[in-house]
Amino acid sequence: MCDQRPIFLRSLVLLGFFLFSAIGEECSNTSSLVGHESEIKMLQHQLRGVFTVVDDCSFRVSRFDMLSGSDVHWWGARSAGFENMTNDGFVISDQKLNQTFKNSSFIVKLFGNVTWDKLGVVSVWDLPTASDFGHVLLSNGTESDTTSSKAEPPPSESKDVAQGKSNNSSEPFKAPTMFDNCKKLSDKYRLRWSLNAEKGYVDIGLEATTGLLNYMAFGWAKPNSTSNLMLDADVVVTGIREDGFPFADDFYITESSVCSVKEGTASGVCPDTVYEGSDSVGSSVNNTKLVYGHRIDGVSFVRYRRPLNDSDNKFDFPVNSTRNLTVIWALGVIKPPDVINPYYLPVNHGGVESENFGHFSLNLSDHVDECLGPLDADNKYDQDVIIADANAPLIVTAGPSVHYPNPPNPSKVLYINKKEAPVLKVERGVPVKFSIEAGHDVSFYITSDFLGGNASLRNRTETIYAGGQETHGVLASPSELVWAPNRNTPDELYYHSIFQEKMGWKVQVVDGGLSDMYNNSVNLDDQQVKFFWTIVGDSISIAARGEKKSGYLAIGFGSEMANSYAYVGWFDRNGTGHVNTYWIDGASASSVHPTTENMTYVRCKSEEGIITLEFTRPLKPSCSHRDRPECKNMIDPTTPLKVIWAMGAKWTDGQLTERNMHSVTSQRPVRVMLTRGSAEADQDLRPVLGVHGFMMFLAWGILLPGGILSARYLKHIKGDGWFKIHMYLQCSGLAIVFLGLLFAVAELNGFSFSSTHVKFGFTAIVLACAQPVNAWLRPAKPAQEELISSKRLIWEYSHSIVGQSAVVVGVVALFTGMKHLGERNGAENIDGLNLALGLWVFLCVVTVAYLEYRERGRIRARNLSRGNWVLGNVEEDDSIDLIDSRGGFRDKDDDDRNGGRMEIQLEPLK
Repeated sequence: MCDQRPIFLRSLVLLGFFLFSAIGEECSNTSSLVGHESEIKMLQHQLRGVFTVVDDCSFRVSRFDMLSGSDVHWWGARSAGFENMTNDGFVISDQKLNQTFKNSSFIVKLFGNVTWDKLGVVSVWDLPTASDFGHVLLSNGTESDTTSSKAEPPPSESKDVAQGKSNNSSEPFKAPTMFDNCKKLSDKYRLRWSLNAEKGYVDIGLEATTGLLNYMAFGWAKPNSTSNLMLDADVVVTGIREDGFPFADDFYITESSVCSVKEGTASGVCPDTVYEGSDSVGSSVNNTKLVYGHRIDGVSFVRYRRPLNDSDNKFDFPVNSTRNLTVIWALGVIKPPDVINPYYLPVNHGGVESENFGHFSLNLSDHVDECLGPLDADNKYDQDVIIADANAPLIVTAGPSVHYPNPPNPSKVLYINKKEAPVLKVERGVPVKFSIEAGHDVSFYITSDFLGGNASLRNRTETIYAGGQETHGVLASPSELVWAPNRNTPDELYYHSIFQEKMGWKVQVVDGGLSDMYNNSVNLDDQQVKFFWTIVGDSISIAARGEKKSGYLAIGFGSEMANSYAYVGWFDRNGTGHVNTYWIDGASASSVHPTTENMTYVRCKSEEGIITLEFTRPLKPSCSHRDRPECKNMIDPTTPLKVIWAMGAKWTDGQLTERNMHSVTSQRPVRVMLTRGSAEADQDLRPVLGVHGFMMFLAWGILLPGGILSARYLKHIKGDGWFKIHMYLQCSGLAIVFLGLLFAVAELNGFSFSSTHVKFGFTAIVLACAQPVNAWLRPAKPAQEELISSKRLIWEYSHSIVGQSAVVVGVVALFTGMKHLGERNGAENIDGLNLALGLWVFLCVVTVAYLEYRERGRIRARNLSRGNWVLGNVEEDDSIDLIDSRGGFRDKDDDDRNGGRMEIQLEPLK
């Protein structure tokens, strides 16, 4: 076996070296502050403790309590003023305090470049919120009047007592929240006390996590009483008033009821002064002296002083500090003063014994330390809450800081509707109107920065949601600001002045009704899912809400499940909401393929099993790989979007099975007109639109073309039959066109010119309507042997061209109508109709070509017959249709004027 002694000796040498080095690194004690001890002043997070300077580079903290913060450090500054601590303060140690401390003790090392002569105040500081949890003033530091504290006493009390100051400045600071003893009465109620037997009094502190207008009561039961300890008890009732200031009054209990005075006799739980009559208000029978009180982090705390032996032997009992005496306590609701009663009166505490009331035996001389760590309230903020109303403006003013929730702060802060720095609650989609009357040196704005005051000056970025440097005003000339938070607005923002940090407080942005947050909404098939959307720029925000309980909610873009893009809102085992995207190419679970879409502002929530999903996506995805399915998921606002839905019991982001398939689904898609804000059920052919199509085909495909053909090819028939046929067909066709238009407008609740079909159809109708007006304005036919006038010639050509153009445009409208119908209903029922319409047009063209060929042949035969004309041939050729021998047009007016006869001038033959 090897000898281990050399190794052991080397270890001892190294240990001695490290010990010697540690001794050599001890700090000097040259500072005048060495040995300085002070209690830490509480401002937030239930901070308590004792601060002691150990040497030139360290200090000790003992009996340290604190609720955890986000990024908390030891902080130093020249003084406790707002500007000094916020702008000139700095971190003095590498120790972080990001945890809850419970009666802890430890040594804190200063940074090497930090000396006590640079410090006037040492603070526990939260960096993100610039919050002072509590601090200690050193002998060369001063307390600034601009530092707000919620613990200020009422004006009638001594500030020296309340702040624990002594007339001798060399004495250490005694925080009013620190006591020698602490007794746990319940999980939410504690009794603290410090006995000064020499001076004959005891300081008692009551603290509880209770409501703002609740009371805390503590006192001594009647000596030698064994039952019904409340009766004839000497108690002190304490609490926090509506204005945030504390109170402590001496009470005597004669009955277990609210204090009442009948016929000059008081009974119940009444102040001592009430028993003595109205003349004794404020007299010596109330021997309780309020010392200090505050409400911080949802915890009410009141400190008062009670003499051990009092001259009032009627309603107050002497307290022997060395004996065990029975004491009672209670928590409950308090009745505020009114015009008859000037006191805060406790109401029956109720509740369970040991939680809301109780008793025990107490010896003030015993040392008791049962309170481990600070009280932690569920609701830590008591700031006034103002709920914005769209119909009433919020009045923004500036006023003195009294109970600002985030010290340190400037002496002037913002008030809204006469309330100091309240929490402002607004709803998405509901406009909020502000009337700014805080002065021209206060520019109001809504920001993402916690501190405000222009974050760029602190090298930080912020998003300004409303307001700015121009939103300032006074009472005589207020400035108005309207802000409409939308669904993409963060849940928490802040209102501040752009010229001064920490003048305002929080803005809570909550969801209103989805109808307020989105511009459009429709019910999907079967009325079981409601679809919401808003189009802004090149993106669309979408929400869907189920109308029944389900495990997941899915919406899809497509005619059916297969070949659709789906969005599924669901919750995992931890209750966290998700929205997943998929491409579905079949009807089985294996056909559901996850996709990666560029979605923002994704939310999924469930209220009593009713699921709502929300997301924002671009109208046209930008993809680097165009072969991915989601790259083809484009939304065209001008084209109806087919939407389907499904619900089921369970979803997962892992391997899907048949158990994840839907239990209920839409029977058919709904076409959502995104730009119009409406929707309609998807079906093969709606009857009314079918009638519209048939009537338009009858008009533009048969009647109106037939009228034109009659005027062109039937003039060779004797009489005016061609003219009557022309008139009847044109009038009938135009009447049917108007009826078909009315059917379509009534069914679709109007029409939009964004459709090609509507553009061609409307053009054809305008041209057709111009023909009757054109015919009514036609110039007169020239007399026999007169040349046709230029007006008549222009009219004849325009009447012919406009009529033929109307029919051509109308036929094009028929084809675009078929295309539009195919886009709305799919191509399965449209191909046959398009084929039939095309065949009909082809037959019409062939027929016209044949008739034109026959007409040309007849005209040539007539011209030949004119060259062989013989006197006595009385067979007239009435086939002249458009141009006569004089180069003009002729019509039925010539026949009427000549009575059907032709005059011939005979000349002698030479």
